[in-house]
Amino acid sequence: MKLAIVGCGSRHKMFRDSVMEDYGSKHEIVAVCDNNPARLRLAAEAASRPGTNGVASYLADEFDTLLAEQKPDTVVVTTPDFLHSDYIVRAFEAGCDVICEKPMTIDLDRLKLIVDAQRASGRKVTVTFNYRYSPARTQIKELLASGTIGDITAVDFRWYLDRVHGADYFRRWHRQKTNSGGLLVHKSTHHFDLLNWWLGSVPEKVFASGQRAFYRPETAVELGLEGRGARCATCPVAAKCDFELDMDADPALRSLYREAEAEDGYFRDLCVFDAEIGIEDTMQAHIRYASGATANYTLVAYAPWEGLEIKFQGTKGELTHRHVEVHGVFGGSREHAKDAVTTELHLAGQAPQVLDVPLGKGMHGGADPVMLGYIFDPEAMPEDSYNRASDHIAGAYSILTGIAANMSIDSGSPVEIPTMLKSRGIDLGETV
Repeated sequence: MKLAIVGCGSRHKMFRDSVMEDYGSKHEIVAVCDNNPARLRLAAEAASRPGTNGVASYLADEFDTLLAEQKPDTVVVTTPDFLHSDYIVRAFEAGCDVICEKPMTIDLDRLKLIVDAQRASGRKVTVTFNYRYSPARTQIKELLASGTIGDITAVDFRWYLDRVHGADYFRRWHRQKTNSGGLLVHKSTHHFDLLNWWLGSVPEKVFASGQRAFYRPETAVELGLEGRGARCATCPVAAKCDFELDMDADPALRSLYREAEAEDGYFRDLCVFDAEIGIEDTMQAHIRYASGATANYTLVAYAPWEGLEIKFQGTKGELTHRHVEVHGVFGGSREHAKDAVTTELHLAGQAPQVLDVPLGKGMHGGADPVMLGYIFDPEAMPEDSYNRASDHIAGAYSILTGIAANMSIDSGSPVEIPTMLKSRGIDLGETV
């Protein structure tokens, strides 16, 4: 398979390295594309094999030329979220399939463009929801699908981002909803996709609330950061700020972003307490599914630890899953937890059972190697009885909860997803 990668920031590295290191005998990267010449040069060098003429590189406004000249079979899209739809549609129109980083897109107008283009072209997009492939999350799917706790009636799902990971969304392009859809789309797309997949259903109604409670100017004052600058690199009080990002101290960030600033003026280290930030850091949603189940969902981006807690209520009992990824965050440092994934099954009339949780090797709890195997070498993988592959339908429903939640926050009213789709002329035709 001939692959082209568009978007050469940090996220493209997973796909590039996987092809180069693990699947080079089956696939070839024929081109890379980015709007920043410095990052483009780095990506082209990294994707070039010894003894070859290298990999073709194209600036963003040359993407159609890339498609015409290189004729890739598949385009890998790892650009900022608001650009996904443009590259997906153009790739479809050129006869290419697409592998897209989550979220598939960020709003209804762009979603309609993708859905219509897919129907017209017959091409496919694979949205890379790696959480589905984690052995621990797959175990949850197996238990629920087998009816272990009966019919699922209610779910409580809480996801915590710590003050290193969470803060990073407030200094990058994600900080504006016009770029990312906010965390309810950009980050929660993973979590809502898990819920859709675990429940085997789709969301129908959402009522949500949200606020920016921590990453705001008032917090900077409380932390003694008066006189702060617009970005870490030039901030006069950076030395006493626990949220400082020193890109010069990180070789990868320095080469990808710090040394590339002159090309496009993009700063990777904006202050997390800026007044003009346009996304929330504290969000809650109540979701009703077509199956009749309901879910309460919480996301915070400034917790003292990172991980998730989820409890499923069923007609036969309950299933509880907890994953502590990072213990605590102090002064910008992180201590990763060990053996901190637990799953407990409590059937009615019985004592609770602590289950053995399968763990994998590799990023995201062992999920990434499994997902990449199914993407790049499916013939060598066992049949996927869990239906973990995600197409444009799954990609759509994973963002529709977040889009509806954003609308609910703005209006103060519940949002009916079927009504929302019908009003925009979006026909998904089937469920997850």
